[in-house]
Amino acid sequence: MPRVFDSLDKFKAAAGEELGTSEWLTVTQEQINTFADATGDHQWIHVDPERAAQGPFGGTIAHGYLTLSLLPVFGSQIYDIRGLAFGMNYGANKVRFPSPVPVGSRLRATATLVDTKDIAIGTQVIINFVIEREGADKPVCIAEVVYVMAGE
Repeated sequence: MPRVFDSLDKFKAAAGEELGTSEWLTVTQEQINTFADATGDHQWIHVDPERAAQGPFGGTIAHGYLTLSLLPVFGSQIYDIRGLAFGMNYGANKVRFPSPVPVGSRLRATATLVDTKDIAIGTQVIINFVIEREGADKPVCIAEVVYVMAGE
């Protein structure tokens, strides 16, 4: 269950807090192939299981940007802000992929609300996400993401 905030103001008051952790999600070869089709990135390490079996990771791995693109799924499982007129991506201050995501990996994310700042069109929100792979020593993605949100 996501942590529910009754308003954007209550969400802003949580600045500096860990918001929670998502459920586990399994990355499939079908997801990887679909992402490759959508982006045109058909590098063998992602889409050729036979060749990738001989590669450095012993099989195919997810694209880093596929891992990053899972943030909306994870975010919706972590927090829910009621009374928003809109919320949108604004960008990322920093994104790193310290460890690969082999096909079949189970991932989950933990989110921390770093900061909020009122701007002309609403509120700029910075959330730090750490995506971990079950059984791995290092995270697979660390991303400081910027959103713009406005209350109703």
